[in-house]
Amino acid sequence: MAGHSHWAGIKHKKGKADKQRSKIFSKLSKEITVAAKLGDKDPGMNPRLRSAIQAARSANMPKDNIERAIDKSSSNTELNFESIRYEGFGPEKIAVIVETLTNNKNRTASNIRTIFQKAGGSLGTQGSASHNFSQLGIIKIDVKEVSEERILELAIEAGANECKSNSKFHEIQCSINDIYNIKKKLEEEITNFISTDIEWIPLTKVKPPKEKNEVLINFFMSLEDDDDVQNVYSNVEFKN
Repeated sequence: MAGHSHWAGIKHKKGKADKQRSKIFSKLSKEITVAAKLGDKDPGMNPRLRSAIQAARSANMPKDNIERAIDKSSSNTELNFESIRYEGFGPEKIAVIVETLTNNKNRTASNIRTIFQKAGGSLGTQGSASHNFSQLGIIKIDVKEVSEERILELAIEAGANECKSNSKFHEIQCSINDIYNIKKKLEEEITNFISTDIEWIPLTKVKPPKEKNEVLINFFMSLEDDDDVQNVYSNVEFKN
């Protein structure tokens, strides 16, 4: 759930796999519940819900968990999650955007502020860090699903801005207003998607000294361990 954080590959070496999986399932469940509450309960009629379910399946979330998350949107009428974005600067003055879904914004603000302060960073006002980023629609597809040549053709036909591929997945970039229309066109040929998200992509990268890697990783892990945090984006690029 860390968006374009370059520390994603490193973090899984730390902590227990079961704990990580539990955290991921919890965040995915929350997104499914909110998507179902805000729109149609039928994924075919609700692009956000459909994308949330596809992301859950990509994470091997059990079908029962997915169905429970959808049911929760109807059974708990007092369930009111609010999307709140926090911006600030972490260790080494890196720009950070934290997206949350919370039913208690005072608790969330206090927790996020404490994590920043303990790491030697500080929270800012909205806009203080986001001017370092561009907000884009990002669709990711496993390379096993479709060839690099074919996905490039499909992306162009669907009206995407860019299509990149690496050894694990294809990444299609588009404007945030077009993301679900483009996704719908891709679904005519592709069934399984890793994720469909609106992400914050850094305009320029910051490369802190290598000896600061551990401090930065711990800072990111503390943010992602918070139950209210859905996504973390930064402009850091780790030195190997």
